[in-house]
Amino acid sequence: MTAQVTKDILAVVFSKRMLVTLLMGFSCGLPLPLTDSFLKAWMKSADVDLALIGMMSLVGLPYTLKFLWGPVFDRYTPSFLGRRRGWLLLAQILLMAAIAWLSFADPLHSPVMVVLAALFVTFFSASQDIIVDAYRREDLPDQELGLGSSFYVYGYRIGMLLSSGGGLIMAQSISYPFVFLLMSFCMLPGIITTFWASEPKILFKAPKNIKEAVVDPLIDFFGRQDSLLILAFILLYKIGDTMAGAMTIPFYLEVGFSEIEIGTIVKLFGFWAVIIGSFLGGIFMLRFGIYRSLWIFGFLQAASTAFFAVLFWYGHEIYLLSAVIAFENFSSGMGTAAYIAFMASLTNKKFTATQYALFTSLMGIPRVLMSAPTGYMAKYLGWDYFFIICAVLAIPGMLLLFRFASWYSPIKSDPASL
Repeated sequence: MTAQVTKDILAVVFSKRMLVTLLMGFSCGLPLPLTDSFLKAWMKSADVDLALIGMMSLVGLPYTLKFLWGPVFDRYTPSFLGRRRGWLLLAQILLMAAIAWLSFADPLHSPVMVVLAALFVTFFSASQDIIVDAYRREDLPDQELGLGSSFYVYGYRIGMLLSSGGGLIMAQSISYPFVFLLMSFCMLPGIITTFWASEPKILFKAPKNIKEAVVDPLIDFFGRQDSLLILAFILLYKIGDTMAGAMTIPFYLEVGFSEIEIGTIVKLFGFWAVIIGSFLGGIFMLRFGIYRSLWIFGFLQAASTAFFAVLFWYGHEIYLLSAVIAFENFSSGMGTAAYIAFMASLTNKKFTATQYALFTSLMGIPRVLMSAPTGYMAKYLGWDYFFIICAVLAIPGMLLLFRFASWYSPIKSDPASL
């Protein structure tokens, strides 16, 4: 690698575009655990039934249905800050208010209020995701999508770390509701970033009517080769990993790990494994391409899920927990970076918000619908068989990769043109 090439790479790494991508990733990652792992930990500490805790995954339905209102963000432009930043600011302010509302809920005595508040959080969080995904696709050149996805994952994981690991640690000293209130104010960096970021250049005219906003993006995508197989792959690639992740917090608590141990080892220690995995994943994609990356990272994700069964057999063992968490987060970081880069490269910039919302909606289905019965699975199958089944579920998605071998490369080709 020549000095000039190194200089060019460093210029991209330390550019404003990558910093904005990192900060927007933080803003998107922060809300997710608040209605998932952190909320489930609160419910577990309040002695809510395990089966009901698993069913709470259904409050994440907006993440799987966001393609329904994604066209709005392509069709209309707010009168302030531009099409992407204007909508993003509005979504972030409403999300901040919804998280604050959740702090007034009581999971044991007022479950309806918890569900309603959580639904508002997931709706505005999903809306923020749509806009940020569209912004990243439009702001970054094609050759920077892989690296940009890695930076997005960095920020996303930092946000998740703060609201899940940091939240669990704070919950030992202050109440869960007060932690939710503090987390609402943690949306402020995202709002500041929205003002600081540059509005992406408009390469195509905004849709003029409903047909152009809703129908044309679908015609564009489904007119491509193997469009249905692509959707199936997006749906299945991380399904086992996602289902296992839905019940890890109750699993750690039942095995005997304390909230402090979970917060420090699972979240803080695991965070660095994700950072390293995401970075190496980005470098690996540049060197070997998306196809090989998805194969290798998918296999590592499945293996790391199976190792949770080993942790169950050994029980409360701190060093084994650290090893399993490092492996799981390392492989997950690599897999997520490749997965996001894959979806971003598939979108047509003329319909960015709508098409990306469709892809990420499918990505969210396992987290919501398939995660809902995980409490029952763990309860009646046992933790070891539950995690083994989740590992096996990775196979169908990986087999679909054979179909993409002849045409996909994130650098040499643009799948959106196929």
